[in-house]
Amino acid sequence: MKRNLKLFLIIPALLFAMGSCIENEPIIFTESVAEFDATVWNAPAVGTNYPILTRVAGYGRALSTTLDPLITRTSGVINFRLNLVSAQFSSDQTVSISVVTDKTTAIAGTHYTVPTTVVIPANSSFAEIPVTVLNPGPTSGSVDLVLQIDGNETVKPSENFKRLGIRIPQN
Repeated sequence: MKRNLKLFLIIPALLFAMGSCIENEPIIFTESVAEFDATVWNAPAVGTNYPILTRVAGYGRALSTTLDPLITRTSGVINFRLNLVSAQFSSDQTVSISVVTDKTTAIAGTHYTVPTTVVIPANSSFAEIPVTVLNPGPTSGSVDLVLQIDGNETVKPSENFKRLGIRIPQN
């Protein structure tokens, strides 16, 4: 009986010791992707896979009702940060940005202007995307602007964090 008990205790210990010596190859992320900082930190809106912001997002944190000002039709230029998730490049990277037209109710040139490219400077992990909110005069309701990172040959959009929605009240 004692012999069986010893075997019962020794065999699992030996199996554990043999199994713990297996060397695993390290997993190294080698791709380069771009993401919206505000999308990483804020929850998606209902029915979407991206947030729709009603406040100007601070960098590197979730929205705060006490720290972040509301977005209004008189907000002017609002900068949103684009993060590079990879090693930094020794040369500038020009990344394409587009408006998701089937999700956007705002009108270009009436409610907003936005660039079609943004430059991530050499030896940097960030770029700023300036969105100019235009004031067409008071009306009712709000309009939405949805931006998308399209990337370039080297920097691809992050599938989970490539879109950002901005809600612009018109009253």
